[in-house]
Amino acid sequence: MEEPGFWDDAEKAQKTVKELKGFKDAVETYQKLETAYEDVETLLEMGYEEHDPELIPEIEESLNEFIRELEDLRITTLLSGEYDKNNAILTLHAGAGGTESCDWAGMLCRMYERWADKKGFSVQTLDYLDGEEAGLKSVTLEIAGENAYGYLRSEHGVHRLVRISPFNAAGKRQTSFVSCDVMPDIEGDIDIDIDDKDIRIDTYRSSGAGGQHINKTSSAIRITHFPTGIVVTCQNERSQFQNKDKAMQMLKAKLYMLKEQENRAKESAIRGESKEIGWGSQIRSYVMQPYTMVKDHRTNEESGNVGAVLDGNLDPFINAYLKWQSLGNES
Repeated sequence: MEEPGFWDDAEKAQKTVKELKGFKDAVETYQKLETAYEDVETLLEMGYEEHDPELIPEIEESLNEFIRELEDLRITTLLSGEYDKNNAILTLHAGAGGTESCDWAGMLCRMYERWADKKGFSVQTLDYLDGEEAGLKSVTLEIAGENAYGYLRSEHGVHRLVRISPFNAAGKRQTSFVSCDVMPDIEGDIDIDIDDKDIRIDTYRSSGAGGQHINKTSSAIRITHFPTGIVVTCQNERSQFQNKDKAMQMLKAKLYMLKEQENRAKESAIRGESKEIGWGSQIRSYVMQPYTMVKDHRTNEESGNVGAVLDGNLDPFINAYLKWQSLGNES
């Protein structure tokens, strides 16, 4: 039989190991950067001594790589928020636009999965609801990795797509909207009291592939919190009890974020402000026709390569947001 403090000690040990790994990674990154700087210095000295123009491309390549690594290190120093190091829970909801918006939600889901894969992060689908014809009506992803929430908090808001609709026989341009909500996955017990009369717990059949058991029983959980209107869902676990525990953890985390905002008496960068999923509320536009452009309306960061962005090349937008916010701007 385990002693009462066993799990507390195990959790502290796990946290310590995680912190030590973070320190180790930081030291290794610095050492790698120092070596890269010395390599650039050596190449420059060789270039001056030998007057060899063939060294110029190699010097430029090494210098550009050093600048990229230095910028990445500088960006990590901006991830100093209380929850920035946590994993992230990201939820997408299709908005105005019907099938078009559901398809857009599916495209965004793929974009974030590709971005996470490039970062070496793991992705787990906690809940999803398919669109009637294509895409997704909603999806909730748990993205696990160092500073996952710190990076992804830049994505909270409404994302707008403009393109020639593949679902419109007339080939007309269509505008679609999807809202993205991002919150930290707060580990451990959260000191939030929830009155049973304030919530409704619904069970339903899981909609995804999950083997013989998961689709034949009502194991998926939806919890509605009446005072705030917050709704959380989870269907990825194999049992109703596991899904309920995860959904309750998500609800507590959202309520904790809300409490933090109220205590600070201002809009918090942790969760951002709720916006209507439609015109005039977007944080970023992705335009495919009549021209190609992705533009963040907060930072004015732009990219003409829409395909690369939708394939997970989000770092320029995330980095621009972190710099922009470090100057005192609010989301």
